[in-house]
Amino acid sequence: MLEQILEFDQQVFLLLNSWHSGVADFLMYWLSNKPVWIPLYVFLIFLVIKAYRRKAIVVLLMVVLLITISDQVSVHLFKNVFLRLRPCHEPSLQGMVRAIDGCGGKYGFISSHASNSFALAVFMVLAIGRRYHPYILLMLVWAAGVCYSRIYLGAHYPGDVLVGAMVGSIEAAFVYFLMKYVLGQINKRQTCTGRL
Repeated sequence: MLEQILEFDQQVFLLLNSWHSGVADFLMYWLSNKPVWIPLYVFLIFLVIKAYRRKAIVVLLMVVLLITISDQVSVHLFKNVFLRLRPCHEPSLQGMVRAIDGCGGKYGFISSHASNSFALAVFMVLAIGRRYHPYILLMLVWAAGVCYSRIYLGAHYPGDVLVGAMVGSIEAAFVYFLMKYVLGQINKRQTCTGRL
């Protein structure tokens, strides 16, 4: 059964990786390039500060915690455990994979790009989505685009990004509830201090 799933994953990868154009090559390269998104991160910091005011530091620390967890889990609990070769390193796919941006590390399950981008997107939807839903829902589109770019660039199988997105989303929910707990404790202390 697992063998059939992995074979299907390879076939879907080869299909998606084969659809190329010059414009798409350019867009997917930049979509997958983390430094390009610094203006987005700055904008998100602005929205968090606007929404949480003095408590924004707690939210931003939770984002740092979330990305650290997401990145470390994707490497140490998945890549270094499952040891699934990236498509561009897979000997049976030699000559069939179009790797536009090099190949990256040896192992690809799960995609750290997918895990990190969905962790951030889902956390932001939960944390500030009600106030800024027109902007924040676009975060999910951004995260999905990052995931697709990893397949397009030949770095990951669809299963790598799908499981990475799910893991990142679960981590986001966990850290969001941790943030709500911490903010609740801060509110209780401020209420108690205010009464004295």
